[in-house]
Amino acid sequence: MTAAAAAPAAPRTDLARGSTLTGTGALVRFMLRRDRVRLTVWSASMVAFYAYFTFALDTVFADEAAQQARATVMETPAGIVMGGPGYGIDHYTTGVAMANEGITWVVLALAVLSILHVVRHTRTEEESNRSELVRAAVVGRHAHAVAAVLTLLLAQTVIAVLSALSMVAVGDLAVTDSFAMTVGSGLSAMVFGAVALVACQVTEHARGALGISLAVFGAAFVVRAAGDMRELGGSTLSWFSPIAWAQQMRAFVDLRWWPAALSVVAIVALLWIAAVLASHRDFGGALLRSRPGRPEARASLRGPFALTWLQQRGALLWSCLGLGLMWFATGTLMPEIGTMIDDLVADNAAAQQIFGADPSQLSVSFLAVMIMFAALCCAGYAVVMTQRPKAEETSGRGEIMFSHPVGRTRWLGAQVAVAAIGTTVLLAVSVYATWLGAVVVGWDDQSFGDYTVVVWTYLAALAVFVGLVVALYGWAPRLTGLGWALVAYALIVGMFGGLFDLPDWAYRISPFDWVPDAFSGDFSAGDVALLWGVAAVLVVLGFVGFRRRDLQTG
Repeated sequence: MTAAAAAPAAPRTDLARGSTLTGTGALVRFMLRRDRVRLTVWSASMVAFYAYFTFALDTVFADEAAQQARATVMETPAGIVMGGPGYGIDHYTTGVAMANEGITWVVLALAVLSILHVVRHTRTEEESNRSELVRAAVVGRHAHAVAAVLTLLLAQTVIAVLSALSMVAVGDLAVTDSFAMTVGSGLSAMVFGAVALVACQVTEHARGALGISLAVFGAAFVVRAAGDMRELGGSTLSWFSPIAWAQQMRAFVDLRWWPAALSVVAIVALLWIAAVLASHRDFGGALLRSRPGRPEARASLRGPFALTWLQQRGALLWSCLGLGLMWFATGTLMPEIGTMIDDLVADNAAAQQIFGADPSQLSVSFLAVMIMFAALCCAGYAVVMTQRPKAEETSGRGEIMFSHPVGRTRWLGAQVAVAAIGTTVLLAVSVYATWLGAVVVGWDDQSFGDYTVVVWTYLAALAVFVGLVVALYGWAPRLTGLGWALVAYALIVGMFGGLFDLPDWAYRISPFDWVPDAFSGDFSAGDVALLWGVAAVLVVLGFVGFRRRDLQTG
């Protein structure tokens, strides 16, 4: 053997300094191919929302009286919290209504897209060890993260362009303002995607990164709402929320582009922070390391239920913290809301026609809307956590579990049980945090028992979301994302159903339509029992389908 043959191989130089982005282009193409259906559905849904919302505002509320009636609504605390700071109220046109009433919800949807996309292609891939296989090739350290951000930017750009064109085509709105609204909303949502990338460096698990990112969004929502409540048009506090940056562009009223620069600066800064953190941690690790486990597991931990709980408890903790603070803050606004509505109704005949003349009932109506929004957030959590069995199966961890004496029914039962328990806990935290916030400031129009009734009734509707995802997972795992379609539908019908003049059967598709309005005193045991029955049938179907099909990996 010659000396040359015996010499060790030369070290790789392709990933030397300055080449940490090697392979980014190939990963971008791979991610786009992998998510072509997912991103197409998201894009089509967002464009359809823009187009339909524009059409509804331009037809149902075409006359000046109807538009000013909506403007009156947007001046109320409920309108400010659920909408925005209230620009252009004195001349409320379709474009102004789109900006005032739609930006918050558009940013919410696009932020969820951003967070899920970034976590899916970074921390989830790293956690499943697929990234390790990819990085065995010529791929730089930061290529995965940069490719995830670039594909997200491309998706947000497509959504912004097509949505703006749909607004122009359907409502004949100003082109520049339409693009300003969609681009500003997309940039604000990208901020939360960058937050998710930072969270992926902090925690070892995708569930924890999701929980942290959603908690940050919840805090941003509260800050924006509290800031806008202080002063019409927004106060200094509003500017600390990325959601407000899109609203402060004042599309269709007094357009200004510079607030969008705040989103760009925030995105760049967060990406830089994520890059620095990624360079100072081990692959597969995180800045917050898990504590070392016990030498021997306790008897209570030797089963699929305990393992599932350990996997999901981080996301539940952060979700409870973020939503709990958000709804506690909402509860503290109740006395101020009552006072503002009293004054509005006393001086405005149009407001009396819309809300009625009883101020106490107006406050309760606002609270009921907040509770339904809290339930929608819990429905999103239910969909995410009920999809966890699919992630365990495709990552190969399910096969490892089944190599032990664990049956399919027991394993899936543990997954569904933990997701259902977490959803129940999150709903209870959200509802009771609202109650506690109201009690702290002396607003006690509704008792603790009234809030408890709300928890039990809305829990039946949330069970349907869990059941739908379980049924899809059992028979068609690739379609579990349709659970989000039901969440989106329930949001549109529940929040904007009055705009669309939908038939009764369209409302009944939403599980929340079968639940009586919070604090209304109405209760239909038959409707609630029907929801539980539907949920039970869906769960049983899911278990049957899971037992009949082959496992899927990769």
